Amino acid sequence: MPTHPKHILIIDDEADIREVAALSLQVMMDWTVTAAASGAAGIEVAIAERPDAILLDVMMPEMNGFVTRQYLAQHPNTWDIPVIFLTAKLQFQQHRHYRDLNAAAILHKPFDPTELGLQISQAAGWNPSADLSNVVHLPIAASACASRA
Repeated sequence: MPTHPKHILIIDDEADIREVAALSLQVMMDWTVTAAASGAAGIEVAIAERPDAILLDVMMPEMNGFVTRQYLAQHPNTWDIPVIFLTAKLQFQQHRHYRDLNAAAILHKPFDPTELGLQISQAAGWNPSADLSNVVHLPIAASACASRA
């Protein structure tokens, strides 16, 4: 049974990161990509469009990725969307915080654009055999991905 092309929302305040990630996912995976430059804009897009997964930057002005994720987790239209955090800084002590936010995974910046789609697929549970050697994978609740497969 063929699957529909995935729709990914990229929330990042850096235009070049949004552009590289979007181009990578569109060209290599044939996915639809929507981008937002802030947490607040990303929440609006996520509620309106219900993407299959969200790639979310941690360090953003005004509303960082953690606060954005908390809003998404509390909204009935977005609570079950897998969220993959993007960060340049990750300390071991923060793993629990990401897990508490029900993050599907954490990708390190700079990321490899040629691997990004496979890493998102694996983190969201769409392609469990993908290589995640560059990703911190955090198990998410089965109910969060069950309706997205």
